[in-house]
Amino acid sequence: MNVLVIGRGGREHALVSKIKQSPLVKKVYCATGNSGIEQLAERVNIPAEHVDKLVEFAKKHNVVLSVVGPEVALAQGIVDKFEKEGLKIFGPSKASVQLENSKAFAKQLMSKYNIPTAKFGVFSNEQEAFDYIDRNSPPFAIKADGMDSGKGLIIARDEITARLAVQVIMKDKTFGEAGNCVIIEEAVSGTETGIVAFTDGNKILSATSTHVYKRVYDGDRGPFTGGMGAYSPDPHVSEDIMKTITEKILQPTIDAMKKEKYMLKGALYMDLILTDHGPKVVEILVRFNDPATQAVLPRLKTDLVEIMLAICEGKADKLNIEWDQRSTVGVVLVSGGYPMKYNTGMLISGAGNVCESDDLLLFHAGTGRDPSDKLVTAGGRALDVVAIAANINDARKKAYNEVEKVYFKDIHFRKDIAADVLEFEKARCK
Repeated sequence: MNVLVIGRGGREHALVSKIKQSPLVKKVYCATGNSGIEQLAERVNIPAEHVDKLVEFAKKHNVVLSVVGPEVALAQGIVDKFEKEGLKIFGPSKASVQLENSKAFAKQLMSKYNIPTAKFGVFSNEQEAFDYIDRNSPPFAIKADGMDSGKGLIIARDEITARLAVQVIMKDKTFGEAGNCVIIEEAVSGTETGIVAFTDGNKILSATSTHVYKRVYDGDRGPFTGGMGAYSPDPHVSEDIMKTITEKILQPTIDAMKKEKYMLKGALYMDLILTDHGPKVVEILVRFNDPATQAVLPRLKTDLVEIMLAICEGKADKLNIEWDQRSTVGVVLVSGGYPMKYNTGMLISGAGNVCESDDLLLFHAGTGRDPSDKLVTAGGRALDVVAIAANINDARKKAYNEVEKVYFKDIHFRKDIAADVLEFEKARCK
């Protein structure tokens, strides 16, 4: 069969790589792809937001299955439009996407159905937001309501910073239209973790854990980014904790969406905090997360295309989804200045020296070619080196060994990805 992957980043490279392994697949197209993806798939010059053109392409090229990466296409209702034309596509309906693109909707849904999350308030008026800050105690997590590429979050540890955060989001529109409404919630303390799950809209089919590093500098300092690295699975998430998460958070979310007449199917990603009183939801995505996908998919043993088709066709009841129990660690190489102002077009050297194998993967994100066909940076996040090993420590060493082979002007990467979990993993394994 022919498969179309929509998107152009590291997440899409990981998807293409996994899909390409399926014996069910004859050819993979990617719209628009990048310089790494073009080694595995035929690139299609149709941006993700041009939904009607993607529908036409899928029909013309006998695409049996389409897979959506970026949120922009989902928000435009690409799944509804494909399905209306009788085309199979992996992802949620436009109505279900509001669980991600409106944090207010997500928080209110969780509150209504008693899904554990932080205490919060939702405001479209600046003064009402200030009044809420005055009535409550810091620290606060202050978020832009809409789609913000994972950057619309400010942690305020005092009232003055909280007020400034509200102004930055609502008045200065630092995160654009996403800041028309603001969510102020208690900054819950505990251990952060991430969960990736497959769902057919009726039940959680399988889930695994990950941890994403969101801040740009070592020690979790600096501004929030789309993600500087990840590992999977998270040793903090034991079988018992995963059972609790599934029973009290994941499945109740699917049930709640169903009761509200929304069909949430595809991939579900959640950021959680493991508190002394149990896990609480921080954020929900209704798609594959970047860069968690790059760390999670290499551990998937079951044919990804088989999973996606079963979900699209409503035949997922008999699926048996298996995961590799080994660990992965991914390190993202970014342009200097990211996530703020940065330059592109920097010549990348050494990428060809990365020893790619079944246990070592190089995913391209923001890469392109210059007029002389040399590899250059074309975005904030350029490359993602992912290693697989028996434990996180070994995977981490293997990943950083390859990272050191790559260079471009103003290259930046965190040097502490997975370092903070090594002692916990070591103690747990004793």
